[in-house]
Amino acid sequence: MPGSSFGNLFRITTFGESHGKAIGVIIDGCPPNYNIDSKKLQEEMDRRRPGASKVTTQRKEEDKIEILSGIFENKTLGTPISILIHNRDNRPDDYDEIKNKFRPSHADYTYFKKYGFFDYRGGGRSSARETASRVAAGAIAKQILKTKDIEIIGYTKQIYDIFARIKDPSKITLKDVEKNIVRCPDPDAAKDMEELILNTKEEGDSLGGIVECVIKNVPTGLGEPVFDKLEAELAKSMLSIPAVKGFEIGSGFSAVYKKGSEHNDIFIKDNEQIKTTSNNSGGVQGGISNGMDIIFRVAFKPTATINKEQKTVNTKGEETSIHPKGRHDPCVVPRAVPIVEAMSALVIIDNILMQETKKIS
Repeated sequence: MPGSSFGNLFRITTFGESHGKAIGVIIDGCPPNYNIDSKKLQEEMDRRRPGASKVTTQRKEEDKIEILSGIFENKTLGTPISILIHNRDNRPDDYDEIKNKFRPSHADYTYFKKYGFFDYRGGGRSSARETASRVAAGAIAKQILKTKDIEIIGYTKQIYDIFARIKDPSKITLKDVEKNIVRCPDPDAAKDMEELILNTKEEGDSLGGIVECVIKNVPTGLGEPVFDKLEAELAKSMLSIPAVKGFEIGSGFSAVYKKGSEHNDIFIKDNEQIKTTSNNSGGVQGGISNGMDIIFRVAFKPTATINKEQKTVNTKGEETSIHPKGRHDPCVVPRAVPIVEAMSALVIIDNILMQETKKIS
């Protein structure tokens, strides 16, 4: 299927369907001789896997990764890396009753119109199950970025109308994020978020929210002018994640409430380095990283599948109703955090490789 690949020099291709035998990813262009810790790879998968807490879907998948090629004696070979993830708890029979009906706000109808056929087993390729492959690839990219002192931290910023109070995003650590099951570094907000998600789940409904992400210690000069700006690449990567409906970087939409004199990031010299006194640009100016931390936010819609009967239309164009039985997250935001981090890592490693290629040439 066209559109299953992402990246330029560090390029990934994902494969598999939600309720098929397996999903996976092929990584082409990964540089050689980097140490890869398989335990840390699995830890990243465990952060995203379903059934890990009471606020997530109860589909039970271990998401144990199987590396088929490209890594030998814990080192990258420079050859294509292929990773397989078996689907152990797939239940396609859950969808028999609705296989000819279009689920509201899902991709069933659009896939049907585009291809003349669609995988009704949880959406097939359109399912968020596919993102496990992205996390596997991103976990390798993150380990390589770590050798360059680049760290990526995502966390839950908002769920429905509950906001986390974050004074300085650049000081948030992974430990802060993983202290609770909603992955919110504000413990008071986290408690309210968890309660709201569980209550909404009991009602058979769902919630949306915002993931904020900080990319620390990014070198100056990443990104291309005009069409391939760094924030444009980040936006594309984030908007490719299922359920994402919005992206903003730095001050984002709140910039409209400021005058130029209030919004401009003033340059200063700090210990022989050029920095800015504020970071309304979010670490990117003119499409190129300026050395400040990259900070952006991603908005996720409420989970489309809810435990309520809804009106819809079937493949014959007849009006009907639908009440899906599948297992789904009442709010995707907590599990989306490692996905946002993974896609960020893929964008940054790709741009680093392109920048290094320019220096060589």
